[in-house]
This record gives sequence, C-alpha cells and structure tokens, in this order.
Amino acid sequence: MSMDIPSSFEWTGRTDSEETGPSLRWHHVVRPFDAHSRGGVALVGFAVDEGVRRNGGRAGAAAGPAALRVALANLPVRGEPDLWDAGDVACRNGDLEEAQAQLGQQVHTLLTRGSLPIVLGGGHEVAWGTFQGIAAAQRETSRLLIVNLDAHFDLRMAARGNSGTPFRQIHDWQAANGRPFHYRVLGISTFANTQALFDRAHEMGVRYWLDEQLQDATGLASAQAALADDLKQADAVYLTVCLDVLPGAQAPGVSAPSALGVPLAQVERLIDQVLACGRVVAADVAELNPSQDRDGLTAKVAARLIARIARSRREPKATP
Repeated sequence: MSMDIPSSFEWTGRTDSEETGPSLRWHHVVRPFDAHSRGGVALVGFAVDEGVRRNGGRAGAAAGPAALRVALANLPVRGEPDLWDAGDVACRNGDLEEAQAQLGQQVHTLLTRGSLPIVLGGGHEVAWGTFQGIAAAQRETSRLLIVNLDAHFDLRMAARGNSGTPFRQIHDWQAANGRPFHYRVLGISTFANTQALFDRAHEMGVRYWLDEQLQDATGLASAQAALADDLKQADAVYLTVCLDVLPGAQAPGVSAPSALGVPLAQVERLIDQVLACGRVVAADVAELNPSQDRDGLTAKVAARLIARIARSRREPKATP
C-alpha cells in the first residue's frame, strides 16, 4: 500500500513545558502509518475538490485535510487510542474516479489492520471512495447502515460522479451486487434539495429528518428513537458528516453554507448516539473549505467532531 505522507505538513504545536500534570496534545502522539501499524485510529486526507468543481460549488476543499491537521494538532489527548496519519489521496489531472479508487484501497487496508479510518475531506465525493473500502472489507451478508449528517441528499443523477452523487452511486452499486441500501440522513433542507431529489429518496427507501425537525429537544428525541432502531439492526455503520449540516454561523467554511442548519450541540448528540452502538467501521468529515473559513472556525468545529469520533474508540491510550 502506498501511503503518501504530505511532506509539507509536520505535526507540531504547543508544548506545556512547565505543566505538572498530563498535558500531551495530538501533535505529540500522532505517528505515520506504516507496515507495522495496527489498531487505533488512522487519519486519511482526501485532498480533492474535483467533485465540488464538477457540481458547480465553491472550490477549495482540497486544502481541507491540511487545515484539519492544523486544527487537530493542539487538541489535548484525553482517552484517544493510538493515532496514525496515513497521508493524503490527491486528484491528478481531474481523475476523480482514480482518486476515489485509491481512497477505497487505503480504507480497505486500514480496516484489515484493525484501525478505524477517519477520512478528512475534501468534497463529499469522498463518500464514494470511503464506501469502496468498506464494501471490499464487508461480508456479503452484513447489513451496512449509512448515517449521513447533511443538508443535502447527495443522490443526484449525473453523467460523471461529483460531490452531489456519492450516495446515488452507492445505491446503484448495492443494487447491482444484490445488497440492500440502508441510508439515513439527518439535517435535510427543503430549500437545498429539489423535488426530484425528494422523490428519488422516497423511491430508494431513504429515511431522513429535516433541519427544521432537529432544532429542539423534542424533535431530536424523535429522530434518535427512530435511529436507535436502525442502529440495533446494523452489523456495520458508516458515519459521514458533511459540515454544511451545521448553521452557516458555526460552519462558514464550506461549499454551500446553511441558512438554518442543525446546531452543533444537536449534531454532537447524534454522533454520540451512532458511536455508542459500537459498530462504526469508518467515518469521514467532508466539505471543509479553508479559503472560505472565518477565523478557522469550521476547521475547529470539524476537529472537535473528529476527536469525538476518535475518543469513542476505547483502547489503550496513545503513547509518544
């Protein structure tokens, strides 16, 4: 497996040299993923926004993985397992399909090593690549549940894949291979999806919750009750988070900021519920666009979510 660790990035950051208690941060413990790496959490960057470009969005998400590593570097270590950096997948000459295939190969390898892959996006076309890795590692009889926190269905029809097509591509692959499509989306905006997309979601049996339904405790509890039933029936769960599910004020650095969105506190409760099932096999965080990010706020929010996912992997603590 070829892991191309970005030479331009070094895991450096604050060191509390005068502190008397535990004060390790991520930059102290993240290590390159190599032939001897096993278990823990492995970060993979998808430094690609070709899908966003094809979809007519604001380009810039290719710089997302580097910005995320910067935001992660100074986070305190508090219960994380071993942390690995498995480098970046890039898109050369506009060949998005090859980049997605390469990501799938890396995710598959990480899964065979017993690691939890967390993919750093990059546009949401990342999902088609992450899924390919999961599918290669998954038993044919396994029931895979995809949980997407997103303002968009990403079920578009298009001649070429883009950031709006990944879950339609997954549906088509599952159908062609005789596997069911279990897809749940939380945060859908009626102002960001056409009627055709709602119709397609219904045809595909997609269960979804609108952003308007997830603004208060009552709506959240209703969604969580339904999601709990789905999680109980799943053999494996793929968690994917598009940062545009959040309010634009909390996540301005995305391709398409949300006017309403789902508040961060609600998003974290949903993520915690998914993680608590203990069957999450891979996760990704998509659509970070640093060129549009005010004060690095979106990167900080994304880093918080990534660390939350990593800390759910209860293993021995990372060592420097």
